[in-house]
Amino acid sequence: MSQDSNSNSAPGAVLNEQQWNAITQAIAGLNRDQLTWVSGYVAGMAAAQGGAVAPVLATASQSAQDAPTLTILYGSQTGNAKGVAAQCQAKAEEAGFNSKLISMADYKPRNLKAETHVAVFVSTHGEGDAPDDAIELHEFLAGKKAPKLSNTQYAVLGLGDSSYEFFCQTGKDFDARLAKIGGKAIIAREDCDVDYEAQADSWLTKLIDALKEDFSATSAPAVAAQTGAAVQSTAAQTYTKKAPFKASLIESQKITGRDSVKDIRHIEISLEDSGITYQPGDALGVWFNNAASLVEAFLSVLSLDGNTEVTVSDESMTLSQALTSKLELTLSYPNFIKSYQAATGSQSLAALMEDKAQLRTYMAERQIIDIVRDHPGSLSAQQLVDSLRPLTPRLYSIASSQAEVEDEVHLTVAHVDYEAFGYRHQGGASGFLCEYLKENGDVDVFVESNDNFRLPSDPNTAVIMVGPGTGIAPFRAFMQERDAQGAEGKNWLFFGNPHFTQDFLYQVEWQGYVKGGLLDKITLAFSRDQEEKIYVQHRLVENGKEVYEWLEQGAHFYVCGDAMHMAKDVESALITIVQEHGGKSEADAKAYIVELRKAKRYQKDVY
Repeated sequence: MSQDSNSNSAPGAVLNEQQWNAITQAIAGLNRDQLTWVSGYVAGMAAAQGGAVAPVLATASQSAQDAPTLTILYGSQTGNAKGVAAQCQAKAEEAGFNSKLISMADYKPRNLKAETHVAVFVSTHGEGDAPDDAIELHEFLAGKKAPKLSNTQYAVLGLGDSSYEFFCQTGKDFDARLAKIGGKAIIAREDCDVDYEAQADSWLTKLIDALKEDFSATSAPAVAAQTGAAVQSTAAQTYTKKAPFKASLIESQKITGRDSVKDIRHIEISLEDSGITYQPGDALGVWFNNAASLVEAFLSVLSLDGNTEVTVSDESMTLSQALTSKLELTLSYPNFIKSYQAATGSQSLAALMEDKAQLRTYMAERQIIDIVRDHPGSLSAQQLVDSLRPLTPRLYSIASSQAEVEDEVHLTVAHVDYEAFGYRHQGGASGFLCEYLKENGDVDVFVESNDNFRLPSDPNTAVIMVGPGTGIAPFRAFMQERDAQGAEGKNWLFFGNPHFTQDFLYQVEWQGYVKGGLLDKITLAFSRDQEEKIYVQHRLVENGKEVYEWLEQGAHFYVCGDAMHMAKDVESALITIVQEHGGKSEADAKAYIVELRKAKRYQKDVY
């Protein structure tokens, strides 16, 4: 989904959830001195009411004032950067450092000049784009209003996916921009690939060690403040990427027509006896095995014996086992080509590597097996293993609400299956889910919480949902949830695909929601049903007057699907709508969209 979870428990015995959320939003982005003042102020209020907490707070306030604070900022599209940022705070707290953990969406950029130590954790998605919650701070640092940071030390850890051209670009941007305005790097920035855990942990250890001199001057107890974090269930924390739940497949049903150019499946998975809970907007992480035919192709082309013993992450196994369940065999990325060329000495690959643009185009059209077929060479089993990166789970937007399906989870999966260069190709996870995983078969899964894609807390709030293709998935979950809530807020769906007769996903369900009155409007864009191609962004502009009226009345706007083209085209359409129907300049229309995003009324789940 992205080139890229921590949990935070409200003191429920003292505050209700609404009070806790109000407090965390109010203190988001406050610097150390401001937090100290606020804590003293609250202590005074408690004392005035006869509360016994005042002396405790005052003592903590006094100690905190003498101690430096590590401000930990995260910008995270899918939760990975947020999770590493939470690990950083845990390590800081263990070391006795004062710290505060803040989503960039909740941070006031102008407070940066008052910070002494800042750690930045940020992912990248699409064509080098910042995650939604990092956009404002990212742009602020590049603008004329960015402050001079004469007293600020910083460290940046970027998370990304090297199969994308602009690998970890947002992390690189933050590093460069902080340095340009005077910040001093505590340790060098590192860029983490999809198998980021070990590298991130090592970098965190170096960061904490580098901070010890500055933070050892105080013996004050560590103060850890967290803002912008959501509560997760115990079960959701129990089953993780590293410790998934062994679920079972209930059903895999094709929901596109016989003549459709797409093979899209509705997949139901049982979570029975797991205790796992999820919310509409969350994603399901799915571990998978590479197809046996693909493993055999590698062994055949490279003349290797699948029974040869190899080592993967200090674990011994056969080469066949490693290629099946431990290593990435589909997505192409530059480091594989570099390592494979070094191991085989391929001159043709060496020549290709000299032209980066040509290399990117070449990789975009090919899976790893195609590269090996194009440039066969001689290398050992261990050299092949060392050239490949670890297999990572794929994330799918959840297409169900537990209020409707209880101990099940539903997905909408496009089966990547095509002919190229004389061979059949399949997606790693989609091929596993749609073809190789049989009914009642085991599949390892975990829930990836997505706090950046949530229904409004007030069920009376209207929502506009834009989800072409498999982007429809979370909106099916939204509607099941709104139905269960008895929500009074209006609902409007924009959906698109090639053909009405072949590709109207969940058509009967949507028609049922319209008939029952839950779905107020549905606007369709079937691109190939007429000579001129029509997409969801065109339908948005056509309905621009009403879309703007909904937004002016407080509606939340959601987009799910392709990040590279669709999501950008939809945003351009939205800017056009605000200009035309709001009577605004392009700059003011863009500012309007920024305000929607800051208010969490414009949310994207893109990949």
